[in-house]
Amino acid sequence: MGGAGPGPGRGAAARGASSPAGLGSRWPGHPSPPAAAMVDERKDGSYGTPQKYDPAFRGPIYNRGCTDIICCVFLFLAIVGYVAVGIIAWTHGDPRKVIYPTDSRGQFCGQKGTKNENKPFLFYFNIVKCASPLVLLEFQCPTPQICVEKCPSRYLTYLNAHASEDFEYYKQYCLPGFQKNKGVAEVLRDGDCPAVLIPSKPFAQRCFPAVHAHKGILMVGNETTYEDGLGSRKNITELVEGAKKASGILEARQLAMRIFEDYTVSWYWIIIGLIIAMVLSLLFIILLRFLAGIMVWVMIVMVILVLGYGILHCYMEYARLRGEAGSDVSLVDLGFQTDFRVYLHLRQTWVAFMIILSIVEVIIILLLIFLRKRILIAIALIKEASRAVGYVMCSLLYPLVTFFLLCLCIAYWASTAIFLSTSNEAVYKIFNETSCPVAGKTCNPETFPSSNESRLCPGAHCQFAFYGGESTYHRALLGLQIFNVFMFFWLANFVLALGQVTLAGAFASYYWAMNKPDDLPAFPLFSAFGRALRYHTGSLAFGSLLLAIVQVIRVILEYLDQRLKAAENKFAKFLMSCLKCCFWCLEKFIKFLNRNAYIMIAIYGTNFCTSARNAFFLLMRNIIRVAVLDKVTDFLFLLGKLLIVGSVGILAFFFFTHRIRIVQDTAPSLNYYWVPVVTVVIGSYLIAHGFFSVYGMCVDTLFLCFCEDLERNDGSQERPYFMSPELRDILLKGSAEEGKRAEVEE
Repeated sequence: MGGAGPGPGRGAAARGASSPAGLGSRWPGHPSPPAAAMVDERKDGSYGTPQKYDPAFRGPIYNRGCTDIICCVFLFLAIVGYVAVGIIAWTHGDPRKVIYPTDSRGQFCGQKGTKNENKPFLFYFNIVKCASPLVLLEFQCPTPQICVEKCPSRYLTYLNAHASEDFEYYKQYCLPGFQKNKGVAEVLRDGDCPAVLIPSKPFAQRCFPAVHAHKGILMVGNETTYEDGLGSRKNITELVEGAKKASGILEARQLAMRIFEDYTVSWYWIIIGLIIAMVLSLLFIILLRFLAGIMVWVMIVMVILVLGYGILHCYMEYARLRGEAGSDVSLVDLGFQTDFRVYLHLRQTWVAFMIILSIVEVIIILLLIFLRKRILIAIALIKEASRAVGYVMCSLLYPLVTFFLLCLCIAYWASTAIFLSTSNEAVYKIFNETSCPVAGKTCNPETFPSSNESRLCPGAHCQFAFYGGESTYHRALLGLQIFNVFMFFWLANFVLALGQVTLAGAFASYYWAMNKPDDLPAFPLFSAFGRALRYHTGSLAFGSLLLAIVQVIRVILEYLDQRLKAAENKFAKFLMSCLKCCFWCLEKFIKFLNRNAYIMIAIYGTNFCTSARNAFFLLMRNIIRVAVLDKVTDFLFLLGKLLIVGSVGILAFFFFTHRIRIVQDTAPSLNYYWVPVVTVVIGSYLIAHGFFSVYGMCVDTLFLCFCEDLERNDGSQERPYFMSPELRDILLKGSAEEGKRAEVEE
């Protein structure tokens, strides 16, 4: 890096405003730092030409033209296509297929306004058949299924019930419209009625045998065997196998239903928690405006204390479980459980939490020790950002605009995805208990009884198998889903880019105002927003498109990685890991480049590629300052987010676990208390991130403007700096110290 610095033959005047080395003669009391202090400002041409002094430059250029028009046109056409896909999906889709169980004729159980409105449960004629591999291949049991009002509570066989008073009870579990005009053998052969009724209980709106264990023996009622209705007795374990196959597919859905139930009884408490997070974030930002230095140190201490309490709580739970039965079971032996409360009764779980929190605590303390001097410099930059935010207070409300637009994107994407996934048609297939040449082929339930397939396989049934289709539209569904995901990423990134350009334009107007706040425009935020939409929609579309492409590729790689987990090809796994790592790094780099390119767009009004190049070269010419300031402020903002999230998360944890005595009876009873707690934590982080993103964008904008200011001006009366004297003193002093350190290291 020594060769990259200015040579001895170049004076401060030759370098223009790029070096504060000449400040000693222009700013009384400010010592001139050594030339090595500016080794980061590379003027050898490798990273572009530094900006020259321009007396007419006063911040964001107002006389500008449209940029990247082609990308703007592409975005418009893509949105039109996206709307068309949504209309097609809403025309063909039916979300009821996800909500309600479906009988053998593809009719929904429990749906209002239909003949099955009062029949919410799905009943399997012979659940033992659900142990067939067809369950995994066709996602449907090869046995007739009907919608019933309630699950059977009595043990009966058709042989015993058809000629007794129990037939009226038995009849409700036969096919709709069944009449007693056939013999027993014909009824069982045609599948009009189940051969046997077994006491059952509803689970996920399906009727499953009410199997229980007595002294380690599986029983239904008081029996260990049951009559299959065809004259033979079978073991209860066969029922269990069938029920396992049928319910295995539904376990995830049952978990989702329990989570949904928790949301229905706790949603208003979740909203209250998010409001508390919003108030804390806003209060923190306001205090940061007036007490930046004190608030930063309070934030650091509080984060350390919150993490320390988390470590103490984990140890207390670990000690409390000592000696309890089953608490020493390892996580590996336990395996995956849908009831996550089970894990909290294991000592190993709390040990893992304690280790993770301890590592985070140690890392933060070490970083604070090594970055203590840089933190002082970063605090000065945060103070300047606080002044800028104070003059543009409406910027604190702009995250609400971004949040609203992102909610629209998410809602449109989610609804389109649901309608696309449910826009398949009901597919009926032939099921038979014995071998049949036409088994598995598609059929029409209306014409099947009189078809040739029915005569070839007398015992076969034509019943609903799954939702699918063979038309061009159905074959294109996968492509439409990928397009839906791609457009979601593109539009979401565009919304974020619009917010970044808007905030950058407003804060750049503050920095380049010589007399603050008198020289500020009337409405800097609204002016920046208007310029971004009017002139730079194409540039924002270009930057967000690059990021969306990389993100879609990452999603595809994650999908392929899940498919390859069962494979034994180690080279393929290694290659997949390398690709995932590379594209993760690429996404981070593009986000960093886009962010700084948007600042340049807001200031100069240049196209995306030019802005990205100029921003990158400017940062490379000031690489030491980037390391000193930019990332340290990001670290401090991260601590602020963790403080707010940790405080609200601990409060939510104590509330939903009924540990706050004052409101102990107010907290709702939940299946999983972690559902609202995790929701509040994630929501609190997003809210805190929204508020701190304003400060983050302000710091990044001021930093780039500061680097530009050093290159354009030299601090003389003819070419004065636009930065405030306080910011100038602390930043140039920090740069000098970093330069000395770099010189010593070299």
